Amino acid sequence: MASIDSMNALLVDELRDIYDAEKRLTKAIPKLAKKATNDELRSALQEHLEETEQQVQRLEQAFEHLGERAKAKPCAGMRGIIEEGEEHVGEDFDDDDLRDAVIIGSAQRVEHYEIAAYGTAIAHARLLEHEDVVELLEETLNEEKAADQKLTEIAESVVNLEAAQDGEEEEEQETGTRRRFSSASTRATAAAQGRRKSARR
Repeated sequence: MASIDSMNALLVDELRDIYDAEKRLTKAIPKLAKKATNDELRSALQEHLEETEQQVQRLEQAFEHLGERAKAKPCAGMRGIIEEGEEHVGEDFDDDDLRDAVIIGSAQRVEHYEIAAYGTAIAHARLLEHEDVVELLEETLNEEKAADQKLTEIAESVVNLEAAQDGEEEEEQETGTRRRFSSASTRATAAAQGRRKSARR
């Protein structure tokens, strides 16, 4: 492994990490979109997949500006986030809205990781006065922030509300069943007591 002996080397290392993360996402996002049942959520994921493919190309352009070969460095952080998301989404859910809520949460973890990674890389590129690289990375950072905001809007306006409502309906049904059982049991007990009183007379 080459040593990181300068800020420029650090920037290249960061970009290789992000490059791997984005390439992993081009394979992971379609899986999330396939499992999503909310049309707006599925559309948002598919739209971001197209953006992600463009983001990979921008990173390749950034490497060119730096005179470096576009090479990925295994991104353990993104790999872990993707694996955790796939595990959660693959669990058994009583309701599709609950799964959609989990998909949004998983996707937003990805976005927040990327926002942090791009923010750091931009700061280092700006310090080194690589303005062409800064411009490319900022375009991607703005897309990541917009995607995160879009997911929040879908969650707050539709998915989370429906998931919560479904849970309340199930709870009401269970409560109603308990009440009916309790009422029937009370009537049966009262009837039995009445029969015993009649027998004693």
